[in-house]
Amino acid sequence: MTHQIALAFEDGVTRFIECEEDQTIADAAYQARINIPFDCRDGACGTCKSFCESGDYDEGDYIEDALSDDEAADGYILTCQAKPHTDMVVQIATTSVLAKTGASTLIGTITELERLSESTVKFAVQIEDRETLNYLPGQYMNIAPPNSDFHRSYSFSSGPSDDIVTFLVKLTRGGLMSEYLTDTAKVGDRLNLTGPMGSFFLREPLNPILLLAGGTGLAPVLSILEKLSEDELLDVPVRLIYGATFDHDLVELEKIETFKDRLPDFDWFSVVSDPETRNERKGYVTDHMDVDEHLHGGEADVYLCGPPPMVEAVRVFLNDQENPPLNFYYEKFSSAAGPTGDSSVTAETTSTDTSAEVTISAPGVETGQVHRLDDTTRGIFEARMALEVGVATLVTNILDEEDFVAFRELAEKANSFIEGEKVTDLAGYITANDAYHEFLFERAGNDAMLQAYRNLEVPKVMDRELENEGFMHADIAQEHHDIIDALEAKDLSRVRELLELHNTHAIETMTQVGSSKVDA
Repeated sequence: MTHQIALAFEDGVTRFIECEEDQTIADAAYQARINIPFDCRDGACGTCKSFCESGDYDEGDYIEDALSDDEAADGYILTCQAKPHTDMVVQIATTSVLAKTGASTLIGTITELERLSESTVKFAVQIEDRETLNYLPGQYMNIAPPNSDFHRSYSFSSGPSDDIVTFLVKLTRGGLMSEYLTDTAKVGDRLNLTGPMGSFFLREPLNPILLLAGGTGLAPVLSILEKLSEDELLDVPVRLIYGATFDHDLVELEKIETFKDRLPDFDWFSVVSDPETRNERKGYVTDHMDVDEHLHGGEADVYLCGPPPMVEAVRVFLNDQENPPLNFYYEKFSSAAGPTGDSSVTAETTSTDTSAEVTISAPGVETGQVHRLDDTTRGIFEARMALEVGVATLVTNILDEEDFVAFRELAEKANSFIEGEKVTDLAGYITANDAYHEFLFERAGNDAMLQAYRNLEVPKVMDRELENEGFMHADIAQEHHDIIDALEAKDLSRVRELLELHNTHAIETMTQVGSSKVDA
């Protein structure tokens, strides 16, 4: 039997391959001329370690050094060993460029062009060789009109199995695509579509689902709903909150309503921020979010597509909950039309500002995901912090000038793998960071404390939780030096304060899987 494997690369490109049940994913990828990382092919080196977002598989044979039991339990696989039992989505730890592949460019013909409201256009496209286009619900394509020198990014509003693909566009004053769709476009126009792209897509629906859409951020949410409606085994509740600026920005309401009959447990409502709205609910989506119904005590998976202020505000709202959601996946788009609508909006991060104009017409797309750490992982970092506070007291009167020189060199080495809010080389950073944190334990000469620190196996936890080229809290690099400065000043209260702050930022780093920006 053959199964479809979606290989999701770090640069947002997704390639689909066919894989036999008796074939490894790595072999199927190379058969498709996609060079995903691997070295030994025997499950011994860990070079091909990847994360399985969804699907069932035979994990194959490997040694503990290549893939730990904890990693395997968390969903990591070795592609040189894993064989599929079902369709799978696998995150590959490299870019499509390094894998010597890329997004496909297809030709499509506009079959429908509909003005849904004064602010929104919907268009449908018939893809030539439709069977060659596979995408995950939530992904987007880069679309170029006929004879144009520009393209824009639009999320599918149709389901992956639909013959005709559809897109929603927020009309933006001065936008090239907006002008094309309103002034020039006609049924029969041929478009170039490149993709699919994006890491915002539906994961395996094992937990209750909350969908949040701002404006035409509804498009990928509709695609997700279409996919869920095809799942005959779906047994989790699905809720949608749809936010907009004005009443006329609410579109596809009848289509949304149909999912009440197509899903076993679905409900939804809309929220409009305009004070003059006739909508039942006014304000922002967070004003009407019910913690029990929508977040299920933190057990829900949350998907949000909307403007940057909305995404940031919802993130703050969720983080402030006693039990934040298990998984928070988001995608935000910025306008390509210059200083209009969304680019002029300012918003407090404590409220969800759907007054921003949303357009899936953008020079950049930013996606990301936030995961809640389990209690064991949090406990490990709390224990590290407690040990470091203790060892700092022991070494206060021991460290000399040479020690501080060596300590600062270790800080610089760790920081060399940090660029802004990103870690550029995960393996390098983990090794250097461990050397930095272990320095005081080695210098203290207390074997019991040193062994206690090593028994926490912090590097193994970081390797499991972090992503290469992923998010790194912006203050961590400076804190590495500030801790040393406080120790040199023998200011133990400041040392404790910095260690507590550093621990908080380390946990925040691991709960937010790195955002990726893709030029469009």
